[in-house]
Amino acid sequence: MTKRDYYEVLGLERGATEEEVKKAYRRLAVKYHPDKNPGDNSAEERFKEATEAYEVLKDPQKRQGYDRYGHAAFAQGVGAGGFAGFDLSDALRAFMRDFGGFGDVFDDLFGGGRASRRGGPARGQDLRVQLPLTLEEIATGVTKKIRIQRLVRCDRCGGSCAEPGHAPERCPMCHGAGEVRRVSRSFFGQFVNVSTCPQCRGVGRVIGNPCVECKGEGRVSGTTTVNVRIPAGVSSGNYIPVSGAGHAGTQGGPPGDAVVLIEEKRHRVFTRRGDDIICEVPISFSQAALGDEITVPALNGDHAVKVPAGAQSGKIIRLRNKGIPHLRGLGKGDELVRLVVWTPTKLSAEEKRFFQTLAKMSGTKPPKGDRSFFEKLRNTLGV
Repeated sequence: MTKRDYYEVLGLERGATEEEVKKAYRRLAVKYHPDKNPGDNSAEERFKEATEAYEVLKDPQKRQGYDRYGHAAFAQGVGAGGFAGFDLSDALRAFMRDFGGFGDVFDDLFGGGRASRRGGPARGQDLRVQLPLTLEEIATGVTKKIRIQRLVRCDRCGGSCAEPGHAPERCPMCHGAGEVRRVSRSFFGQFVNVSTCPQCRGVGRVIGNPCVECKGEGRVSGTTTVNVRIPAGVSSGNYIPVSGAGHAGTQGGPPGDAVVLIEEKRHRVFTRRGDDIICEVPISFSQAALGDEITVPALNGDHAVKVPAGAQSGKIIRLRNKGIPHLRGLGKGDELVRLVVWTPTKLSAEEKRFFQTLAKMSGTKPPKGDRSFFEKLRNTLGV
C-alpha cells in the first residue's frame, strides 16, 4: 500500500511551523483515537498514519530528510530512524508522550470537569493512577485491585456544604445568578460588563452555616478500591478509564474518572519489541559447531530448542507465537532467541593445546566476506 504524503495526512502546507504540526496532529489524534472509536479499524489506521506523519514532521532532522527524499529517506540504510514495524502500540506511546497530561486532551477523550452552567453542578476532576506490570502479567492479562485516594462526597452534609438542618441561601448580591452586571454609558452608547459574583464566587448561593466536617467544601479526602481488568497485550502508555472513580463533583455534580496508566516493568531476561520478545542465550563452541538441543526461557515456561550445527554467534531462532498477545487482534508475537557463542576467558595448558590442534586440523575456508568458525576461534584465542 502506497503511503500518503505526510503533509497531506496532517492537512498542512510544506512550510508549516512546528506549532502548526502539533495542533494538526492533536486534532486528528483525538478524532481517531482507538479509545474514542472502539472496534473501528479504519479510525485506528488513520490514528497510526497521523502519528507516523507527526513523528517525522516534528523532528527537524527527519523533516529535512523527508522534504528532500520523501518516504525513501526512511528506507533501510537511508536517513535516520525508519518506520518499519510502526504499529499501534508505538502510536499510542507517541501520543501519550506528548499529550499524556490531564488537560484538554483527556477532556476531549473522556469528558471534562466543566460545570453545566455558571455556578451549577460540575463534574469532578479525573485522576491518573500509575500501574506497573510485569511482562508475565502483560502476556496473560490480569485483574488488579487498586486503592485510589480521592475527594469523596461529605457524608455529613451530603455534598450540600451546609450543616444538617440548614440550607444554602440565595446570594443577596447576584440573586442566585452567579454573576453581576454593571451598565455604563458613554458617548459611544451603553456597555454591559458581566463578571463573576465576588460574594458567592459564581455559585449563586452562600453558606450561612458551613458543614463542620468538610468546612463548607462538600467534599472530604477518602479512598476507593476498584478492580481493574487489564487485557493481555497492553504496553507502557496505554491507559484504561475507570468510570466514576475520580474526584467527587462539586455542587452535587457527578464524579470524574480514574485513568489507569500502564507502566511496563523492566524484565531481567526479555526485551520487548512490539509484540515480540527477545532474549540472548549463551552456547559453547562445541554446541555451535556440532549442534545441540538446549533449553531456553519463555514467558510460559522453559522450551527445548535445537541449535543447528555450524551456528554462528548472533544467529536468531524464532519461536512462533511465544511472544505477547496482540492487543487488538488475534494471535501473538514471537520469541526471538539470539545465540551468543561463549568464549572462555582463561584456558588451561591442555585446553590451549587442544584448540591449537583443532585450529590446525581445519582446512575450511570461509565464504567471501566471512571467516570460518575455526579462524574466528584462532583469532579469539590469539593462536
